Amino acid sequence: MLGASTCEARMDLTQLQQQLTGLAHYPLEQWTPPFCGAIPIRIDRDGRWFYQQSPIERQPLVKLFAAVLCRDEHGYVLKTPVEKVQIQVDDAPFVLIDAEWQPSTAGPLLQVVSNLGQIYLISAEYPVKLQAEPLSGELLPYLQLPRGLSAKFSRSLFYRLAELASSEASRSAVGMVDYVIYSGSYRCVLGQSEAS
Repeated sequence: MLGASTCEARMDLTQLQQQLTGLAHYPLEQWTPPFCGAIPIRIDRDGRWFYQQSPIERQPLVKLFAAVLCRDEHGYVLKTPVEKVQIQVDDAPFVLIDAEWQPSTAGPLLQVVSNLGQIYLISAEYPVKLQAEPLSGELLPYLQLPRGLSAKFSRSLFYRLAELASSEASRSAVGMVDYVIYSGSYRCVLGQSEAS
């Protein structure tokens, strides 16, 4: 692995944007740039992006960076053709803010929308897993995304979906109850509790 010493001076937002401008798509799996250390970009618990502790207000820039975000042995990184830089993510990089049911032959499918306008159908391709929330340790549902990324449910969306959930015996833990909704044939667990 190449160290930070092989990289040019630490990159700023303008340099990152210039490296990505004009590319039709971002084949991250084909890019093998050197790791060049950390850059002062942070995504907070609400999915807001910051550079040097100031909010990044330009949504097209945030969406551009989100398109090249992945998670690897260095943690969360922005990957360009010439370098990759680590950023800080407080929880999940994306937040699911809305959902609607889409008709299908397999039954209604739950379509969710992220804070950046990304749309996903909850399914085996985009599964939901319970994982510990970083601050509280509480098990919460997170949508699993490509490139090692995830999206957490906003509190309001979580409560909206929880109202639709039914309780079933847990398939993963003895003596527990799962609170589930179905998206087509996919069983989506929103939470768990001890069976009474």
